[in-house]
Amino acid sequence: MPQDTTGSTTLAIGLQDMLTQVLREGAQKMLAQAVEQEVTDYLEGHAGQRDEHGHRLVVRNGYKPARSIQTPLGPMDVHQPRIDDRRLDEQGRRIRFTSQVLPPYLRRTKSLEELLPWLYLKGISTGDYQEALQALLGPEAPGLSASTIVRLKEVWRRDWEAWSNRSLEDKRYVYFWVDGVYFNIRLEQDRQCILVVMGATAEGKKELVAITDGFRENEQSWLDLLRNLKERGLSIGPHLAVGDGALGFWKALRQVYPATREQRCWVHKTVNVLNHLPKSLQPTAKKQLQQIWMAPGRAEASKAWQQFDKQYRAKYPKAVESLDKDRAALLAFYDFPAEHWPHPRTSNPIESTFGTVRLRTAKTKGCGSRQACLTMVFQLARSAERSWRLLNGVQLLPEVIQGVKFIDGIKEQAA
Repeated sequence: MPQDTTGSTTLAIGLQDMLTQVLREGAQKMLAQAVEQEVTDYLEGHAGQRDEHGHRLVVRNGYKPARSIQTPLGPMDVHQPRIDDRRLDEQGRRIRFTSQVLPPYLRRTKSLEELLPWLYLKGISTGDYQEALQALLGPEAPGLSASTIVRLKEVWRRDWEAWSNRSLEDKRYVYFWVDGVYFNIRLEQDRQCILVVMGATAEGKKELVAITDGFRENEQSWLDLLRNLKERGLSIGPHLAVGDGALGFWKALRQVYPATREQRCWVHKTVNVLNHLPKSLQPTAKKQLQQIWMAPGRAEASKAWQQFDKQYRAKYPKAVESLDKDRAALLAFYDFPAEHWPHPRTSNPIESTFGTVRLRTAKTKGCGSRQACLTMVFQLARSAERSWRLLNGVQLLPEVIQGVKFIDGIKEQAA
């Protein structure tokens, strides 16, 4: 029987679309920052040249009208700074500033497709980003010195630091998705663990809450992260947190936000259970596990659970034990609106976003430093964030916040 590849094809198309969007936004931001840095360097280089009244001869003068550059990834709008240069050349003509990064004649790139392997399949070392920008603007594009790239990376680092210290006093999250994402670091012996928290706001919008460097997802790393969120104003925790079985996060959560319910990710749990079964049985067992978490209510889920137990406990007790130990946390989603169920049953929002980032670092044996990796992950995640869709059943979120009780996804009716 031929395999049905519809699902995998749809997933591939979705990932490709996300990559294209992230590439477009990332390239546009890089280009804008490179242009700004070029103008800053030009102004600083002529800061000492003044007229008889002591006024600078070279100053900024707003922005030129936006230019649209056609690329294989779609149009990119660039707002180029305007420079007023009052100096005269040897022939008495006004000197005009001409961007070497973004020449006036540039309307269409010819080698942008080369940006994909550089931007995603290379680490973010200085040389790599320099070549990425050259791929965007053409191999002969000047003004892309290593020092310029270093300054741009410093801007990105400051962006992450400012974002990581922003106030959260006006925030209220209904759901959290958490994970520890591992990357290979070329200059380190141990793999780096990036701790990621995504949240669903009271308006149903998914957004990044925290991205920071951790240590093997241990309790102290998560505790530091959660306490930092609380210190910055997130006094009330989410109603439900979704993640895998890593004990570090759950222990930390109970100390900082003890009222938050726990939901184990069914994708992670399925992998853990199947690891205790022979490969020949895994396809059937996977379908049986799906019958549990796709059941319309707790009663039906319990029946499917009992069937799984009956079939596998005698020969494969470790598989059943792996499933049983998190039973309450695996079924917590039944106490929330049924419209929301597709979201908290798994940590897929993080997995789908960072799967492409993992692929990128795996192809290149990792980034050069922990800070560079963290900065890269932050930039990519923030770009991807703009395309995240709202939660289903947004209108039910206020009722969850108010503590309305749901039974098997349906609001309990008052007597």
